[in-house]
Amino acid sequence: MRKMLILAVAAIFAVGCTTNPYTGEKRASRTVTSGAAGAGAGAAAGAVIGAIAGDAKKGAIIGAGVGAATGVGIGVYQDRQQAKLRERLAASGVSVTRQGDNIILNMPSDITFPVNQSDINPGFYETLNSVSVVLKEFDKTTVSVYGHADSTGSDSYNQQLSEKRASSVATYLAGQGVAPARLRAIGFGESNPIADNSTEAGRAANRRVEIVIDPVDSAFNS
Repeated sequence: MRKMLILAVAAIFAVGCTTNPYTGEKRASRTVTSGAAGAGAGAAAGAVIGAIAGDAKKGAIIGAGVGAATGVGIGVYQDRQQAKLRERLAASGVSVTRQGDNIILNMPSDITFPVNQSDINPGFYETLNSVSVVLKEFDKTTVSVYGHADSTGSDSYNQQLSEKRASSVATYLAGQGVAPARLRAIGFGESNPIADNSTEAGRAANRRVEIVIDPVDSAFNS
């Protein structure tokens, strides 16, 4: 009986863990990183525990509590960070969206860079300063800066420009105190459009820099 209970408890935690294929790190599953989803997973496993122990209903209640506890850390951390970013970036022209536990900042190039240049617009420093303040407060994350271009010009030119723009933003964030070890800059050229390059509005949307803020799971499990 004791061995079966231990295995069932382990199952609660197993459903909430996956391995990052690129780093080999264990990370909380994207499906159970919010308290609600974690509670659901815990309740299901808890019912199994309860059935073994003779009280499935009580087991589900206990399991829900355990599941919520395992899931709330990363989800709530990112919720708070997202709220602060939205507050600081309101009216800046930068959108703040969520994809799972990742926070994505979309920075249109028309407010970030002069046309065909990789030097940051001086008027955009204040916005990046605000981003830096939040990133330093919420330091249990990695910060990926992705540069994108439209289809105007050659592939090689767009690739180089996107790399330089991503690097400019990452370098500026590091200069404002964001730990360089957390930062990486990648240029995608014109390979990842989000709109139709045959229209001016579409090309403008595709000329962008994205910052993806990803929680470091080991920081929540130490």
